[in-house]
Amino acid sequence: MPVRPRATEFLVGHHSHMTAQVILPAAYAAERWTDFGVGVAGASAALAGLVFVAVSINLSEILKYRNLPGRAGLTLMLFVTPLMVGILLLVPGQSRAALGWELLAASVVLGGSQLVINQRSGRSDKETRWTWLISRLSPPIVSCGCLALAGVTLLAQAGGGLYWLVPSVLAAIAFGLINAWVLLVEILR
Repeated sequence: MPVRPRATEFLVGHHSHMTAQVILPAAYAAERWTDFGVGVAGASAALAGLVFVAVSINLSEILKYRNLPGRAGLTLMLFVTPLMVGILLLVPGQSRAALGWELLAASVVLGGSQLVINQRSGRSDKETRWTWLISRLSPPIVSCGCLALAGVTLLAQAGGGLYWLVPSVLAAIAFGLINAWVLLVEILR
């Protein structure tokens, strides 16, 4: 009777000497995420450069508003979040547990930093309470919350694992691009 592999096993070898080898699902195998890490690190580094350009072009305008220097800092932190994700994914030979703890620690440090920046920069006269909540609190909660979930579920090997990095990275980039637009274009209106 032929050997039937379990869902997490693949048969490897030749017909006469087939053996079952346990393969972790992609959600819990960091080595399957290196291409994602390379793409994310490159894209977010380029976008962080965009923030520096935006700030340098409009520095005098940004400094006229009490909240915009903080928003520029928040935007930079939003692009640093996926950059750190990409770097952590590319560490060779790193254990699953080490990566899980690193992702969890990064989420706390990056999310906490973003919340402190937001609290210190305050709200502009043009921002309502709702627009401030959406534009300032949603980015760290969504991007770093998903990053924390990636770390926790990677450690537990249940609940999605590294697939939580996708919404984390997408949220950080989307919110960062919105802020970059404000710093580059909207500030001049």
